[in-house]
Amino acid sequence: MAHVLAIDIGGTKVDVGIVDPSGEVLVRSRASSRSEHGEDLFGNVATLAAKVLGVSGVRPDVIGVGCGGPMLPGGSEVSPLNIPEWRGFPLRERLVDRFDLPTFVDNDAKALALGEGWRGAAVGVRDYLAMVVSTGIGAGIVLDGRLLDGAAGNAGHLGHVVVEPGGHRCACGVHGCLEAMASGTALTRELGHPAAQAPIEIRERTGRYVGRGFAAAVNLLDLRLAVVAGSVALGFGDPFFAAANEELAAGCGLEFTTGARILPAGLGVDGPLVGAAAVGLRGLGILESVR
Repeated sequence: MAHVLAIDIGGTKVDVGIVDPSGEVLVRSRASSRSEHGEDLFGNVATLAAKVLGVSGVRPDVIGVGCGGPMLPGGSEVSPLNIPEWRGFPLRERLVDRFDLPTFVDNDAKALALGEGWRGAAVGVRDYLAMVVSTGIGAGIVLDGRLLDGAAGNAGHLGHVVVEPGGHRCACGVHGCLEAMASGTALTRELGHPAAQAPIEIRERTGRYVGRGFAAAVNLLDLRLAVVAGSVALGFGDPFFAAANEELAAGCGLEFTTGARILPAGLGVDGPLVGAAAVGLRGLGILESVR
């Protein structure tokens, strides 16, 4: 298999690294994704990429990118809700022009789903959902061993399932979306301080919203497993996951939904980069664990 220049672009940070054929992150570098101009943000991405290439001495075979959505098919244009300076930004083309490598772009949560099926908590599982609960909330869905793409490549936006009718207004314009109720951005706005400082009742409430959202997916898609990553979910820890599973059980009354569970993602801090690498390998047609 190939070495990958892996790039993860989120609402608060950019993470870039070299991932080897076994899924190990050899070298990485990180910076803020906050910028007043889209070109400045792309410049930061390119600078980080050049840095890790220089440090590693590796000539990668492909670039794999996980980026917040929505986006056009293949990431030809990206418009992340949490990166307002990028609207219709031609990310894939700009990376190809800059580095002259095959480049594949997908939603960051779909990338996580690929990574968790390749080297994480979903290895050997053919039907599951992977979710990121961080600055925003997204998900990737694997059914029958295949990652769902959807008509425009945006399948899995569980963050925009309504979990609290009449709740807070989301960046997408709808009231009560999971992202509007449980993301780091929403919690910081509500609390007036960083989500990491949330009291236990907020951690549990956030978990309940996530459990409610996943219950909808379980009933719709016949799933049994969600693996959840992101600074909010992993930072909130046991109270979050206990509440999420309690709410999940309360929302799954059909016989075939029995036993569905929500677990922490297995890749930890490496998840975003391993997922981005999996996007690159999938693009080359050489990732067999999840196609």
